[in-house]
Amino acid sequence: GLRVALYASADEFLDQFTSDAPGCLVFDVRMPGVSGLDLYEDLVARGEGMPVIFITAYADVPMAVRALKSGAVEFVEKPFNRQALLDRIQRAIKDDEARRRRRADRDAVQKRFLALTAKDREVLELIKDGQPNKAISASLGLSTRAVEMRRAALMKKLNVRSLAELLRLAFEQDVAH
Repeated sequence: GLRVALYASADEFLDQFTSDAPGCLVFDVRMPGVSGLDLYEDLVARGEGMPVIFITAYADVPMAVRALKSGAVEFVEKPFNRQALLDRIQRAIKDDEARRRRRADRDAVQKRFLALTAKDREVLELIKDGQPNKAISASLGLSTRAVEMRRAALMKKLNVRSLAELLRLAFEQDVAH
């Protein structure tokens, strides 16, 4: 039930590869031309995050360490159990789907924060500092009602329903940057 694509070489793979859908890459460590490890390190340098499982008939400890340090999810020696490999691939695809959802969620939140005006950010910073509406109004030279309206607009723009949710989102955004 999996869609599979095969490539004769690393160059052919790079010419045709797109990472627009969740998946898992299975590389042999020893391939014609560029090694599977070199190919993967090139993908990592490009910012590709799709999980990779390496297979090899010639495993050694330094090779396995290099693969795992680069971010490979598995390092499998030949001969291998086909069902076990399939299970690993399916788990890696599920992990990639979850990673993509988290990234999409983060991107959506970041987009909402980027849409904030300078005045929104000013109010948000004072809220994060623990300032009540009266103190914010005094700091900004606004009426308390104007601060309440800005705060409500800020919460609507960030799609949050409570002060706790607003603060959690704002602090998470601070940590992400």
